Amino acid sequence: MEALIPVINKLQDVFNTVGADIIQLPQIAVVGTQSSGKSSVLEALVGRDLLPRGTGIVTRRPLILQLVHVDPGDARKNDESGREGEEWGKFLHTKNQIFTDFDEIRQEIENETERISGNNKGISDDPIHLKIFSPHVVNLTLVDLPGITKVPVGDQPKDIEVQIKDLILKHISNPNCIILAVTAANTDMATSEALKVAREVDTDGRRTLAVVTKLDLMDAGTDAMDVLMGRVIPVKLGLIGVVNRSQLDINNKKTVADAIRDEHAFLQKKYPSLATRNGTKYLARTLNRLLMHHIRDCLPELKTRINVLAAQYQSLLSSYGEPVEDQSATLLQLITKFATEYCNTIEGTAKYIETAELCGGARICYIFHETFGRTLESVDPLGGLSTIDILTAIRNATGPRPSLFVPEISFELLVKKQVKRLEEPSLRCVELVHEEMQRIIQHCSNYSTQELQRFPKLHEAIVEVVTSLLRKRLPITNEMVHNLVAIELAYINTKHPDFADACGVMNNNIEEQRRNRMRELPAAVPRDKAPAAGPQGEQDSTGNWRGMLKKGEDAPGSGPGSPLKGVVNLLDVPVPVARKLSSREQRDCEVIERLIKSYFLIVRKNIQDSVPKAVMHFLVNHVKDSLQSELVGQLYKSGLLNDLLTESEDMAQRRKEAADMLQALQRASQVIAEIRETHLW
Repeated sequence: MEALIPVINKLQDVFNTVGADIIQLPQIAVVGTQSSGKSSVLEALVGRDLLPRGTGIVTRRPLILQLVHVDPGDARKNDESGREGEEWGKFLHTKNQIFTDFDEIRQEIENETERISGNNKGISDDPIHLKIFSPHVVNLTLVDLPGITKVPVGDQPKDIEVQIKDLILKHISNPNCIILAVTAANTDMATSEALKVAREVDTDGRRTLAVVTKLDLMDAGTDAMDVLMGRVIPVKLGLIGVVNRSQLDINNKKTVADAIRDEHAFLQKKYPSLATRNGTKYLARTLNRLLMHHIRDCLPELKTRINVLAAQYQSLLSSYGEPVEDQSATLLQLITKFATEYCNTIEGTAKYIETAELCGGARICYIFHETFGRTLESVDPLGGLSTIDILTAIRNATGPRPSLFVPEISFELLVKKQVKRLEEPSLRCVELVHEEMQRIIQHCSNYSTQELQRFPKLHEAIVEVVTSLLRKRLPITNEMVHNLVAIELAYINTKHPDFADACGVMNNNIEEQRRNRMRELPAAVPRDKAPAAGPQGEQDSTGNWRGMLKKGEDAPGSGPGSPLKGVVNLLDVPVPVARKLSSREQRDCEVIERLIKSYFLIVRKNIQDSVPKAVMHFLVNHVKDSLQSELVGQLYKSGLLNDLLTESEDMAQRRKEAADMLQALQRASQVIAEIRETHLW
């Protein structure tokens, strides 16, 4: 069991080398108000003068003090520098430098404190690590913390109380930390700041040990019997009283050994019944026992935590990749991997599948069948065409001659105008697919090929090459889609099977309507004269030029009697737009509307089918097939290797940190594995 504390000390060393605070190791933290005797207690445990002493705030940085017990015969063997000495110390920041003079150790602590915290009462949370080897100490790991203070002095900020409290809580919040709450005997225990802070993080008191200092400075006629017996404030782990050296004793160079001897005499005289359960030596043994039991309880969880972290850092290091040795092979591998991932994202077989939104091929499919399909279906076959527009087109197509039938040229002109409206959504479909293929580049960079983030210049070059390829294919695809619409406009196929069927149905409907009108004629009108009463008859009476001239001559109030003069007047008068259409005009418009609608639906169906095929062939599939060869041709050049495979400093630094941490965790795992199960009990 004695082997447990050196194990924790080894672990502390392992993690201190990488500056990591990810593992909460068992230790003892000394907490108390300013000048309550914390550093004096630590010196008594070490048995030597090694800590800066004085009035006011002296401890301004956490001091992690590891006491290592060595046998007198092994002292020289453990001294790595080969210097003779029974006791010596080592700082982490001075590497392997050995200090045998404890005055030098104290001076080094002061210098290191001033280097970080300044020389005018400032504090810092950056700890100093000191290891003491001595045959006169027990194995302990202690943390000396700055004293709790209320009023800022010197260069201390206004919130010095909060800063120190946060610093103390940072250390004692560790559930594996034993709290040594130091309180002076000449103050009221009920006002102890140390016990108050300890209770904030250790409510049930399972890891708090109270130390009462300055027993010899109590007022005359008072004693600490009730306090030491636990009658004032009970503490589960107990209360231990000690006697410190006064500042006068320190100035007179009174040794710690003499002070411990005087302390024992004082306790025998003043508290004879409690002498065996108080004093510095009893405190050291108690701390050693508490720490060993505490380590025993923490070790299984500690082992699990180290193994879990090792696995995490191994995975992290793997994601950063190995340092580049063969540049050509690495570049070719990265290019091939990117091209493969790009194609897989389009095909839907990528390793990393997006769950938040549609991506890659799925989004292209959505664009084709949802976005583009619905847009085409929302286009009204007769949108933008009014009845007057159709009638005007019919009249313009007949020229100067009145028409007996609906002219085909008017149908062609109008249907081409409507089909032309399908070009804009088709080109927009190409644009959307192009944007999605641009987004796939970023998707592959972020999720699929994280190795590219190691080489920012290579990443930029790949993005540039793929973007350039997409940009090159865009006008070609647009041209093809434009041609698809132009092909439909080039030849209006009225013999199309679907269109012929529609015309047959429509002709039947018209014939049915004609028969219905014939039935509605008056019985006195002969059947062979029926057309005269129809629309043609109307035209004869009102639209015939003879009728117009005759009406112009006969009507007394119609204007000048000259027929020529009447024609000029007719030309001068504009035809009113809003007028009631004749039945023939209505029939002609209906015919054209039905023909346009029928043919437009056929063309729309063709476009809806052919545009996605054209986009897939000219853009998507072409980029998929030529991407790798394009990347290799543009980037796989000997002159570009060094530049493209230059790692970002940030990535190299993170890989080094991860490697160091992984090595520390593996070393820690080995240290714990060396413990035999029998050591735990």
